[in-house]
Amino acid sequence: MCRVTDLQQAVLAKNDDRADELRGRLAARGTTVVNLLSSPGSGKTALLEAELTLAVERGVPVAALTADLATENDATRLGRSGAPVKQVLTDGLCHLEADMLAAHLDGWLPEATRLLFVENVGNLVCPASYDLGETLRVALASVTEGEDKPLKYPSAFGLAHLVVVTKADLAEAVEFDRDGFLANVRQVNPGVEVVFTSARRGQGLGVLLDRALTAHQHGGPAHRPVMATGPHGHSHSHSHGHTHTHRDTVPEHTH
Repeated sequence: MCRVTDLQQAVLAKNDDRADELRGRLAARGTTVVNLLSSPGSGKTALLEAELTLAVERGVPVAALTADLATENDATRLGRSGAPVKQVLTDGLCHLEADMLAAHLDGWLPEATRLLFVENVGNLVCPASYDLGETLRVALASVTEGEDKPLKYPSAFGLAHLVVVTKADLAEAVEFDRDGFLANVRQVNPGVEVVFTSARRGQGLGVLLDRALTAHQHGGPAHRPVMATGPHGHSHSHSHGHTHTHRDTVPEHTH
Protein backbone atom coordinates (compact mmCIF):
# COMPACT_ATOMS: atom_id res chain seq x y z
CA MET A 1 0.00 0.00 0.00
CA CYS A 2 2.84 2.39 0.83
CA ARG A 3 4.44 1.83 -2.57
CA VAL A 4 1.15 2.61 -4.31
CA THR A 5 0.68 5.76 -2.23
CA ASP A 6 4.25 6.86 -2.87
CA LEU A 7 3.77 6.33 -6.61
CA GLN A 8 0.57 8.37 -6.61
CA GLN A 9 2.29 11.19 -4.73
CA ALA A 10 5.20 11.12 -7.16
CA VAL A 11 2.84 11.30 -10.15
CA LEU A 12 0.96 14.25 -8.65
CA ALA A 13 4.20 16.01 -7.70
CA LYS A 14 5.49 15.65 -11.25
CA ASN A 15 2.19 16.93 -12.61
CA ASP A 16 2.31 19.94 -10.27
CA ASP A 17 5.80 20.79 -11.52
CA ARG A 18 4.67 20.59 -15.15
CA ALA A 19 1.56 22.62 -14.33
CA ASP A 20 3.65 25.37 -12.78
CA GLU A 21 5.88 25.39 -15.83
CA LEU A 22 2.90 25.59 -18.18
CA ARG A 23 1.26 28.31 -16.09
CA GLY A 24 4.42 30.38 -16.28
CA ARG A 25 4.73 29.95 -20.05
CA LEU A 26 1.11 30.91 -20.64
CA ALA A 27 1.27 33.86 -18.26
CA ALA A 28 4.32 35.15 -20.11
CA ARG A 29 2.26 35.31 -23.30
CA GLY A 30 -0.74 36.80 -21.53
CA THR A 31 -3.00 33.74 -21.37
CA THR A 32 -5.02 32.72 -18.30
CA VAL A 33 -6.42 29.19 -17.96
CA VAL A 34 -9.84 28.44 -16.46
CA ASN A 35 -10.38 24.79 -15.48
CA LEU A 36 -14.03 23.66 -15.40
CA LEU A 37 -14.91 20.54 -13.39
CA SER A 38 -18.29 18.85 -13.13
CA SER A 39 -20.19 15.58 -13.39
CA PRO A 40 -21.42 14.40 -16.79
CA GLY A 41 -24.65 16.09 -17.79
CA SER A 42 -24.22 19.07 -15.49
CA GLY A 43 -24.85 21.56 -18.28
CA LYS A 44 -21.34 23.02 -18.33
CA THR A 45 -21.07 22.76 -22.15
CA ALA A 46 -24.26 24.78 -22.60
CA LEU A 47 -23.06 27.40 -20.13
CA LEU A 48 -19.59 27.52 -21.66
CA GLU A 49 -21.03 27.97 -25.16
CA ALA A 50 -23.04 30.95 -23.91
CA GLU A 51 -20.01 32.45 -22.14
CA LEU A 52 -17.79 32.01 -25.21
CA THR A 53 -20.44 33.60 -27.43
CA LEU A 54 -20.61 36.57 -25.08
CA ALA A 55 -16.81 36.86 -25.03
CA VAL A 56 -16.68 36.90 -28.83
CA GLU A 57 -19.39 39.57 -28.92
CA ARG A 58 -17.39 41.66 -26.45
CA GLY A 59 -14.19 41.24 -28.45
CA VAL A 60 -12.39 39.25 -25.72
CA PRO A 61 -9.80 36.89 -27.27
CA VAL A 62 -10.90 33.49 -25.94
CA ALA A 63 -10.40 29.84 -26.84
CA ALA A 64 -11.68 26.55 -25.46
CA LEU A 65 -10.33 23.04 -25.19
CA THR A 66 -12.82 20.33 -24.32
CA ALA A 67 -11.96 16.80 -23.19
CA ASP A 68 -14.07 13.65 -23.50
CA LEU A 69 -13.56 9.92 -23.61
CA ALA A 70 -15.22 9.79 -27.04
CA THR A 71 -17.03 11.87 -29.70
CA GLU A 72 -16.43 15.46 -30.77
CA ASN A 73 -19.96 16.57 -29.90
CA ASP A 74 -18.91 19.17 -27.34
CA ALA A 75 -16.37 20.79 -29.65
CA THR A 76 -19.04 21.09 -32.33
CA ARG A 77 -21.38 22.81 -29.88
CA LEU A 78 -18.73 25.15 -28.49
CA GLY A 79 -17.57 25.99 -32.01
CA ARG A 80 -20.93 27.65 -32.67
CA SER A 81 -19.72 30.51 -30.47
CA GLY A 82 -17.16 31.57 -33.05
CA ALA A 83 -14.25 31.04 -30.66
CA PRO A 84 -11.33 28.71 -31.52
CA VAL A 85 -12.12 25.27 -30.07
CA LYS A 86 -10.17 22.01 -29.88
CA GLN A 87 -11.46 18.56 -28.92
CA VAL A 88 -9.25 16.20 -26.93
CA LEU A 89 -10.16 12.51 -26.83
CA THR A 90 -8.60 10.87 -23.79
CA ASP A 91 -9.00 7.24 -24.95
CA GLY A 92 -10.54 6.16 -21.67
CA LEU A 93 -8.52 8.34 -19.29
CA CYS A 94 -10.90 10.00 -16.83
CA HIS A 95 -9.02 13.29 -16.50
CA LEU A 96 -6.62 15.68 -18.16
CA GLU A 97 -3.05 16.18 -16.96
CA ALA A 98 -0.71 19.13 -17.39
CA ASP A 99 1.50 17.31 -19.91
CA MET A 100 -1.51 16.39 -22.02
CA LEU A 101 -2.82 19.94 -22.02
CA ALA A 102 0.58 21.38 -22.95
CA ALA A 103 0.93 18.95 -25.84
CA HIS A 104 -2.49 19.83 -27.27
CA LEU A 105 -1.90 23.57 -26.95
CA ASP A 106 1.42 23.42 -28.77
CA GLY A 107 0.99 24.84 -32.24
CA TRP A 108 -2.76 25.36 -31.83
CA LEU A 109 -3.52 28.05 -29.26
CA PRO A 110 -3.87 31.42 -31.01
CA GLU A 111 -1.15 33.80 -29.85
CA ALA A 112 -3.52 36.60 -28.82
CA THR A 113 -5.65 34.37 -26.55
CA ARG A 114 -6.36 36.08 -23.26
CA LEU A 115 -8.58 33.38 -21.70
CA LEU A 116 -8.41 29.63 -22.30
CA PHE A 117 -11.38 27.68 -20.94
CA VAL A 118 -10.64 23.99 -20.37
CA GLU A 119 -13.73 21.80 -20.14
CA ASN A 120 -12.34 18.85 -18.22
CA VAL A 121 -13.65 15.30 -18.56
CA GLY A 122 -17.05 14.90 -16.87
CA ASN A 123 -15.88 13.51 -13.54
CA LEU A 124 -15.56 15.01 -10.06
CA VAL A 125 -13.00 12.52 -8.72
CA CYS A 126 -9.80 12.22 -10.76
CA PRO A 127 -9.73 15.73 -12.29
CA ALA A 128 -9.78 17.31 -8.82
CA SER A 129 -6.27 16.01 -8.12
CA TYR A 130 -4.61 17.37 -11.26
CA ASP A 131 -3.50 20.96 -11.62
CA LEU A 132 -3.57 21.92 -15.30
CA GLY A 133 -1.70 25.19 -14.92
CA GLU A 134 -4.98 27.02 -14.34
CA THR A 135 -5.37 30.34 -12.61
CA LEU A 136 -9.07 29.85 -11.93
CA ARG A 137 -10.66 26.53 -10.98
CA VAL A 138 -14.45 26.31 -11.21
CA ALA A 139 -16.62 23.50 -9.84
CA LEU A 140 -20.08 23.19 -11.36
CA ALA A 141 -23.16 21.30 -10.20
CA SER A 142 -26.70 21.31 -11.56
CA VAL A 143 -29.76 21.63 -9.34
CA THR A 144 -30.85 18.21 -10.59
CA GLU A 145 -27.86 16.55 -8.89
CA GLY A 146 -28.97 17.27 -5.33
CA GLU A 147 -27.68 19.35 -2.44
CA ASP A 148 -25.06 16.93 -1.14
CA LYS A 149 -22.69 17.07 -4.15
CA PRO A 150 -20.10 19.22 -2.32
CA LEU A 151 -19.98 16.76 0.57
CA LYS A 152 -19.68 13.73 -1.72
CA TYR A 153 -16.85 15.33 -3.70
CA PRO A 154 -15.05 17.56 -1.17
CA SER A 155 -11.82 17.89 -3.16
CA ALA A 156 -13.57 19.09 -6.31
CA PHE A 157 -15.59 21.72 -4.46
CA GLY A 158 -13.11 22.36 -1.67
CA LEU A 159 -10.33 23.42 -4.05
CA ALA A 160 -12.53 25.58 -6.28
CA HIS A 161 -12.09 29.33 -6.57
CA LEU A 162 -15.68 29.65 -7.77
CA VAL A 163 -18.74 27.37 -7.56
CA VAL A 164 -21.36 27.58 -10.30
CA VAL A 165 -24.84 26.08 -9.99
CA THR A 166 -26.41 25.29 -13.37
CA LYS A 167 -29.96 24.66 -14.59
CA ALA A 168 -31.32 27.03 -11.94
CA ASP A 169 -34.56 27.30 -13.91
CA LEU A 170 -35.34 23.73 -12.83
CA ALA A 171 -34.75 24.33 -9.11
CA GLU A 172 -38.40 24.53 -8.14
CA ALA A 173 -39.40 21.53 -10.24
CA VAL A 174 -36.79 19.26 -8.65
CA GLU A 175 -37.29 20.77 -5.15
CA PHE A 176 -33.68 21.89 -4.94
CA ASP A 177 -32.69 22.87 -1.39
CA ARG A 178 -30.76 26.07 -2.05
CA ASP A 179 -29.92 26.76 1.60
CA GLY A 180 -28.81 23.18 2.13
CA PHE A 181 -26.51 23.32 -0.89
CA LEU A 182 -24.96 26.59 0.24
CA ALA A 183 -24.38 25.19 3.73
CA ASN A 184 -22.65 22.14 2.24
CA VAL A 185 -20.44 24.32 0.04
CA ARG A 186 -19.43 26.46 3.02
CA GLN A 187 -18.56 23.33 4.96
CA VAL A 188 -15.86 22.31 2.47
CA ASN A 189 -14.92 25.73 1.10
CA PRO A 190 -15.76 28.66 3.40
CA GLY A 191 -15.98 32.01 1.65
CA VAL A 192 -16.14 30.76 -1.92
CA GLU A 193 -18.52 32.64 -4.22
CA VAL A 194 -21.53 30.63 -5.43
CA VAL A 195 -23.24 31.74 -8.65
CA PHE A 196 -26.63 30.48 -9.83
CA THR A 197 -27.03 30.20 -13.60
CA SER A 198 -29.39 29.03 -16.30
CA ALA A 199 -28.02 28.80 -19.83
CA ARG A 200 -31.59 28.40 -21.11
CA ARG A 201 -32.91 31.54 -19.41
CA GLY A 202 -29.70 33.58 -19.47
CA GLN A 203 -29.56 33.82 -15.69
CA GLY A 204 -26.04 34.58 -14.46
CA LEU A 205 -24.70 34.81 -17.99
CA GLY A 206 -21.40 36.66 -18.09
CA VAL A 207 -20.43 36.13 -14.46
CA LEU A 208 -17.99 33.33 -15.29
CA LEU A 209 -16.44 35.47 -18.02
CA ASP A 210 -16.17 38.44 -15.65
CA ARG A 211 -14.51 36.37 -12.92
CA ALA A 212 -12.07 34.93 -15.44
CA LEU A 213 -11.16 38.40 -16.68
CA THR A 214 -10.66 39.58 -13.10
CA ALA A 215 -8.33 36.65 -12.39
CA HIS A 216 -6.47 37.47 -15.59
CA GLN A 217 -6.09 41.10 -14.59
CA HIS A 218 -4.87 40.36 -11.06
CA GLY A 219 -2.80 37.28 -11.90
CA GLY A 220 -4.78 35.08 -9.54
CA PRO A 221 -8.24 34.37 -8.10
CA ALA A 222 -9.85 36.50 -5.41
CA HIS A 223 -10.54 33.46 -3.22
CA ARG A 224 -8.03 31.10 -1.62
CA PRO A 225 -9.62 27.77 -0.65
CA VAL A 226 -8.96 26.60 2.90
CA MET A 227 -8.08 23.13 1.58
CA ALA A 228 -5.22 24.54 -0.52
CA THR A 229 -2.55 24.09 2.15
CA GLY A 230 -0.57 20.85 1.53
CA PRO A 231 2.85 20.59 -0.17
CA HIS A 232 1.16 19.29 -3.31
CA GLY A 233 -2.35 20.36 -2.33
CA HIS A 234 -2.44 23.13 -4.91
CA SER A 235 -1.19 25.71 -2.39
CA HIS A 236 1.39 27.20 -4.73
CA SER A 237 -0.27 25.99 -7.89
CA HIS A 238 -3.71 27.46 -7.43
CA SER A 239 -3.28 30.43 -5.11
CA HIS A 240 -0.14 31.92 -6.63
CA GLY A 241 0.54 33.53 -3.27
CA HIS A 242 -2.49 35.80 -3.52
CA THR A 243 -4.46 36.39 -0.35
CA HIS A 244 -7.15 38.78 -1.54
CA THR A 245 -9.96 39.47 0.90
CA HIS A 246 -13.06 37.50 0.06
CA ARG A 247 -16.65 37.38 1.23
CA ASP A 248 -19.14 34.56 1.42
CA THR A 249 -21.38 35.92 -1.32
CA VAL A 250 -24.19 34.33 -3.26
CA PRO A 251 -25.20 36.74 -6.01
CA GLU A 252 -28.43 36.13 -7.87
CA HIS A 253 -27.20 37.50 -11.23
CA THR A 254 -30.53 37.52 -12.98
CA HIS A 255 -29.42 39.89 -15.73
